[in-house]
Amino acid sequence: MLHEETANLLKTRPDVAALVGVTPQDCADFATLAGALMASIGGTALKNVVHRAYAVCPDVAAMTLRDITETARRNFEPGGAVSCLLFARGVHAVMAHRVAHQLWIDGDETLAMAVKSILGRALGADIHPAARIGAGLWLDHGLGTVIGETAVIEQDVSIWHNVTLGSTLADSGKTRHPRIGRGAVIGAGAVILGNIRVGAGANVAAGAMVLEDVADGTVVVGTKARAVGPARISFAKGVE
Repeated sequence: MLHEETANLLKTRPDVAALVGVTPQDCADFATLAGALMASIGGTALKNVVHRAYAVCPDVAAMTLRDITETARRNFEPGGAVSCLLFARGVHAVMAHRVAHQLWIDGDETLAMAVKSILGRALGADIHPAARIGAGLWLDHGLGTVIGETAVIEQDVSIWHNVTLGSTLADSGKTRHPRIGRGAVIGAGAVILGNIRVGAGANVAAGAMVLEDVADGTVVVGTKARAVGPARISFAKGVE
């Protein structure tokens, strides 16, 4: 099992254990290991929150383990699942979201936002705790990732860095963020906005701006801004 494999690595590499702040004794089970790993970011308080979320909710742990194994399978870097768990920023960002999302659906929205804030600052990602993310997410690098409150990501999606799943600000409804279909691949710097769907198995090229639905199995590329009329949104006082 992953926690046992991690313990074996750390036993042979005490220098690595010291750097990541995790000892072989912290690998008794996955919940304990996850808490110890996140403690290096947020201390004992965060360690306890993460440990509790994984210990109480086996489904959350199962989803995270799939995230890790799928990241290892799709990634080109050596070291397998253990390296992904210990060193991959994207994996850590998804773990943070799994914990925050569980707190959110349990009704502790304040603690969920605190976890999101603390880990988001450290990891360079901003994923709203209410966003629904299926198992098997490969968040490559994780830096610059922004995922809005009502976004839905189905299973086995791959997302590169600096991707935004946001709203257009013209819609305040309960489905104002994108829905990403199973197995979709989203390239670095892509911006996907509004109540739209990116279909299963679709590819969104790096740097693409997507404002309309993308059909299953389709590749979309490119971005070009154009004038479409007067400005509609302002947050400045006295500006109409």
